[in-house]
Amino acid sequence: MNKVNTIIVSLFLLSLCVTTTWAQDAGDYPDMSGKTILITGSTDGLGREVATRLGRLGAHMLIHGRNAQRGAEVVAEIKNNGGNAEFYQADFGSLDNVRKMAEAINRDHQRLDVLVNNAGLGAGFAGGERRESEDGYEMLFQVNYLAHYLLTELLLPTLKDRAPSRIINITSRSQMALNFDDLNQDNEHSGRSAYRLSKIAQVMHTFYYAELLEGTGVTFNTLHPASRMGTTMVLQTPGPVRSAVDEGANVVMYVATSPDLQGRSGIYFEQYDEGRAHDQTYDEAARERLDKMTREILGLPGRENQ
Repeated sequence: MNKVNTIIVSLFLLSLCVTTTWAQDAGDYPDMSGKTILITGSTDGLGREVATRLGRLGAHMLIHGRNAQRGAEVVAEIKNNGGNAEFYQADFGSLDNVRKMAEAINRDHQRLDVLVNNAGLGAGFAGGERRESEDGYEMLFQVNYLAHYLLTELLLPTLKDRAPSRIINITSRSQMALNFDDLNQDNEHSGRSAYRLSKIAQVMHTFYYAELLEGTGVTFNTLHPASRMGTTMVLQTPGPVRSAVDEGANVVMYVATSPDLQGRSGIYFEQYDEGRAHDQTYDEAARERLDKMTREILGLPGRENQ
């Protein structure tokens, strides 16, 4: 390796060390004692990493997942590190499960300070084959988007009551335009397209709700944490791992806790920077159309009836 390449590699490794040190030093984050935080999909991967970090900062963590044993392990890990946590079991392939989970959280807690919509399926789910949920919807579209839309809607009263509060959608820069005539992907489907469509829907959800929530004290942002982190979801698809889970967790921690972001809403982050999402997400008519269709699918009242 020549001298120039050696210097470049050294600087790159140094930058990784600085980022990791900043992220893992609890002193770099505000004290989260007294805060209640829900992270969906927090029994594995990115969600678990963020949940355990926030637990160490004093937040009361609401852990969600499908597997009760893994949920108990995360709760035990947080408690063993001096934190507090409890587990809510729900399969987002069932909208009834989502409703019951939201009902339980609203019953058990008078406050919710941060909601991180993180649970998700990737392009490698079911080998890329089309699968439907028990509700009859394409599985990635339901788990990644519909379930989180419904959960957010049902938890909004509690989030508003404890404002200032934050909602965060974990998305991806991998997005493609929605075909409103085939939202359920009955005619055209691939694992990759299903993933990308669910992700653009998340961003459109964020932008639409950020406007609706203006003046309530509830902020709603979305972020692409890192590319191809070493998570179970990524390992199901061909291609190399490009980022560590720690790297993505750093970004989520920043958006969830940074005082610099207090009151700032409707932002799409690509890691720490404000990015540019797919062009369709900036189409107001498209956002409104998706919201209307989503509410019809979920059996929620139309905006005109609110």
